[in-house]
Amino acid sequence: MADVFKLESNHTNLHSSRTSSINGIWYVALGATLWGLDPLFRILLLKSFTSLQIVFIEHLLLACYAMPVLIRYHKTLTGKLTLAVVGALLFISWGGSAIATILFTEAFAHGNANAVLLLQKLQPLFAIILARVLLKETLPSKFFAYIFVALLGTYLLTFGFASPGMGLKDLGTISCLFSILAALLWGGSTVMGKFLLQRNLDFPVVTSLRFLLAIPFVSVVLLVSGDVWQVSGSSGELALIAVNLLFQAFLPGLVSMLLYYKGLSSTKAFFATLAELAFPAVGVFMNWIVFDQKLTAGQLVGFALIWLILWLMTRSKGNAAA
Repeated sequence: MADVFKLESNHTNLHSSRTSSINGIWYVALGATLWGLDPLFRILLLKSFTSLQIVFIEHLLLACYAMPVLIRYHKTLTGKLTLAVVGALLFISWGGSAIATILFTEAFAHGNANAVLLLQKLQPLFAIILARVLLKETLPSKFFAYIFVALLGTYLLTFGFASPGMGLKDLGTISCLFSILAALLWGGSTVMGKFLLQRNLDFPVVTSLRFLLAIPFVSVVLLVSGDVWQVSGSSGELALIAVNLLFQAFLPGLVSMLLYYKGLSSTKAFFATLAELAFPAVGVFMNWIVFDQKLTAGQLVGFALIWLILWLMTRSKGNAAA
């Protein structure tokens, strides 16, 4: 009888692990989907603020969530803030949130936009390599097929069936170096986030520390940049700006990161980095719906390929856990 109960318990645990594993991919994808809504708010805000100012205000608003969470969970950090954990936290907050965004923006300002976008396709590859080296994650047998189709999908999303239209000289510029470094930092942030969750840090705590630790860094960058604050308008316009800031901070900002880290807690980093491709897929789709930037046939194929990969990954993980 004890053996029967043990078998039933093992079956229940396997089913729970399988469900959690599958749901993790979709949580990451849903978080990335919300990132795709970012332009809806950011484009309007750019009429009143610079990019740095928007990021600074966002983090101040997010601190309203982060501080109560840390006060509630501060005891769970006891004994966990090792040098490696602090380094990983600084990497995702300073590197992933701040420096990568600045580098990506500067890349567009100083070079060929197509070259910059093409080199961003290296991000999943960086994440996979770092996950293998730092987290010792082993790749499933079909993973190279997944990554090939996923990269093809992101290429088609960006360029369609057309060539990027550039030469080797466009890939040898400082802007391309900035783009590669941004891709490395974003890919590394996925791996570092997984590293922190493996150290038994709760995902709300990781999310809160990511926001709070970025504030001093963004503040210094804002002061050095010399951005001038120029906000004006009627009371109605100012109210609309305030509403946009709130939605920007708490929808593609807070909610997306909570979903992302919740999913990452039960998903390997190399699967998560492919699930993140929901972000450019939704971003292109929203540009079509809201800003009337019509999709080409190639972009539609790329959109379909990315969501096909997400579906295949969940089936693969489900079968593996069965």
